[in-house]
Amino acid sequence: MSRATEETNRAMLRARDAMDRAYADPLDIPALAKIAYVSEAHFIRTFRATFGETPHRYLQRRRVERAMDLLLNTAQGVTDICYAVGFSSLGTFSRTFRQIVGESPTDFRKRRTAPAALVPSCFTKAWTRPSSFG
Repeated sequence: MSRATEETNRAMLRARDAMDRAYADPLDIPALAKIAYVSEAHFIRTFRATFGETPHRYLQRRRVERAMDLLLNTAQGVTDICYAVGFSSLGTFSRTFRQIVGESPTDFRKRRTAPAALVPSCFTKAWTRPSSFG
């Protein structure tokens, strides 16, 4: 790996780490590009080439992952969880959740809180982790 590629990857990791830390905050491309020290267009292209998805889609998936955890481990309502993970619209949250997970947040909570067979949690987490690759 060349030094330039390594530096680019580190810059993209810095931006992705910032997204992971502040997933519930409103994040925009100019701020993330500034973290990576590149232009906005270059940031989007490079992020997608590095991680296989756009920054927006990555952030949505990260927010849905956090929402899945809250749905399973808290008694908060779906609307409260929607705003807690950074979505500003319940409709957008529900549509995005369904696209990524395959079911509505309410159905996800009902199905997951039912008694399950004894399966190691590492397998359960790997199997239920949302993916952008279908």
